[in-house]
Amino acid sequence: MPKPALLEAAEHLYLRHVSVERGLAANTVAAYRHDLTLYASWLGADASASDGDEESLRPITDLQLVTRHHISAFVQYLSERSEAPMTAASIARILSTVRGFHRFLLDEGLVEADVAHDTKPPKLAMRLPKAISVEQVTALLAATDGDDVQRLRDKALLELLYATGARVSEVVDLNVDDVPSEAFDSVRLTGKGNRQRIVPVGRFAQAAVSNYLVRARPLLSQRGRSTPALFLGVRGQRVSRQNAWLIIRAAAERAGLTVPVSPHTLRHSFATHLLAGGADVRVVQELLGHSSVATTQIYTLVTVDTLRDMYTLAHPRAR
Repeated sequence: MPKPALLEAAEHLYLRHVSVERGLAANTVAAYRHDLTLYASWLGADASASDGDEESLRPITDLQLVTRHHISAFVQYLSERSEAPMTAASIARILSTVRGFHRFLLDEGLVEADVAHDTKPPKLAMRLPKAISVEQVTALLAATDGDDVQRLRDKALLELLYATGARVSEVVDLNVDDVPSEAFDSVRLTGKGNRQRIVPVGRFAQAAVSNYLVRARPLLSQRGRSTPALFLGVRGQRVSRQNAWLIIRAAAERAGLTVPVSPHTLRHSFATHLLAGGADVRVVQELLGHSSVATTQIYTLVTVDTLRDMYTLAHPRAR
């Protein structure tokens, strides 16, 4: 469906604002663009609300005509649409985009009221991060053992992901200069909003990355154009997020793991294992690059759940 002209100019201004002024990542801006296109398509559709309220009639030709009833009806549409009803999490994300857009319109004087301000997202079910055990992580990392260039690269990639708890995008975006020397003990990661943080690197990851830089990367770099990327693919190009996901999935299959494993699994496991080992939640917050400690505290639920299970199994009067 072609993008309607209804919100195109205002959308362009907003996307430029979040990209340039707020410095959001390209992937986040792309998600905003997708959400606003869906919103504009719905507003521009020739349909009417089921309650028959005239101010809820569509199509809308003027942003000033959008009311809070439209926002509520849009949320309901997302949850009930026949082609693909959305989950509460997806609806909450899209509504967040729409609310930010309308707040921007008010700040810029393009509308007289923020009609999306009071619209609440659907309640999300509590979903705990899916971490794997230390033994499973060990098996996963052992599945990358080998002396060929790809195994050396895979070992370095997975060891660094688990050692730092980094997002996969943060690791694949690393350049060689971000690893200061073969004896490095920390790495500088650039997270959401271009916020940078220094994260310590354990000796296993140090050894794996150093081994990769000496024995594998020079060979991979000869297969393509010169690039500063730390992790290279078989053709000498920067490893993508999709490549990293496939590398981890292949290692999980070789390790015989029966649970789903993704790059984010290693991030969740990093946080869970640190907290289980006694790390302070605020330290883990800094290591993960979370802007709020509340985001990090969900991992404490994982460790409490583990302790409860252990107590139930071990204590003679627990059952």
